[in-house]
Amino acid sequence: MHPVIFLSIYAVLTIMNGMMTDFCLRRWPLTTGQAGKRRSIWLIPQFLFALAPVAGTFLENGHLRYALQGIGNIYLGFFIYYGFFLALLLLVTVPARLIRRKRFSTLYGVILCLSFFGSMIVGIYGLFHAQDTRVYRYDIAVDKPGKDMTVVLIADLHLSANSHLSTTERMVEMINRENPDLVLVAGDIFTSSYEALFDPDTYSAALSGIRSRLGVYAVYGNHDVEEPLFGGFPVTPVSRAFRSQQMEGFVRDAGFTMLNDETVLIDGFLQLAGRVDADKAGDGTSQRMTAAQLLEGIDPSGPVLVLEHEPREFSALKEAGADVVMCGHTHNGQLFPGNLIVPLFNENGWGYAPVNGLHTLVTAGVGYYGPPMRVGTDSEISVVHLTFQQETAQ
Repeated sequence: MHPVIFLSIYAVLTIMNGMMTDFCLRRWPLTTGQAGKRRSIWLIPQFLFALAPVAGTFLENGHLRYALQGIGNIYLGFFIYYGFFLALLLLVTVPARLIRRKRFSTLYGVILCLSFFGSMIVGIYGLFHAQDTRVYRYDIAVDKPGKDMTVVLIADLHLSANSHLSTTERMVEMINRENPDLVLVAGDIFTSSYEALFDPDTYSAALSGIRSRLGVYAVYGNHDVEEPLFGGFPVTPVSRAFRSQQMEGFVRDAGFTMLNDETVLIDGFLQLAGRVDADKAGDGTSQRMTAAQLLEGIDPSGPVLVLEHEPREFSALKEAGADVVMCGHTHNGQLFPGNLIVPLFNENGWGYAPVNGLHTLVTAGVGYYGPPMRVGTDSEISVVHLTFQQETAQ
């Protein structure tokens, strides 16, 4: 989306929040008359913080830009819920306008306080909850020959200015406790910038500690490119989105085997195909193989697992011969009510679901984009007990 559109939408929402705040302040006895100057205590900080995500998008690369980007992302979380609470409470109290103004005026102060402290409580909860990674367990049975295995699926690490090394280290410990046969990473390792991550070498070293009997395989996601973001959304076209050498070096140091529209044979029987991202291939285009091209050389009698970032083209993958597809990307909405909206736009927006005979699994991911918060969703490691109905030939 063009940056002017993003900035226009953000400016309108910021002005609306400011107008709703000022509407209440002008009717609250504590901030009217001689006490009217107190309105600045509410309004000035609101507009100053509103500049942080803008500066974090358009300043030159450097520590100041990424510091403001991190602060701006946190502010956006509070901004969203403050506006939501304020608009909701004002709408709910419209009938009260029929009451005498003298009795009603103090209610505006109540609305402001509930909105402010409500957004603070939800925001602080979301900040801490986002670091509380949970394990979700799934059972998938494939009616083809093979050996049962434990597969750990992670996605959407979204390493950025808002990342915490301790969270990444804890994730690695949780993965290793599962003694996985195979670890899969379904893209969005970064958040559209390598330099925004403070001390990236420590993160790649932590990720290299993942232990898996058959290795760690990964695909890139739509944010594994260099591009400016505003609140988690790109403000430049796909033609300017390229994967940097630093990103590629990072995943090598982490011990990930990247699959770019290619298939490998795992443990002599499992055909694992990794797809290029549907939105950004990393070379300034959205070009990638079709599902049929990707799986053209598979053995249809053996199990086929497709790893890709976005949960798309399930029917095409099933027709091409896939048995299981594992994805990320949706974050399960990340922030309430997003978790209620995601299912409306995806055949499978989160968790396990059979789709036209295809086993599909979409993980909510470990990280976050935009506001470093999770409300109504969990940061997730998916542990899959993958079983096969027939034994492999001896």
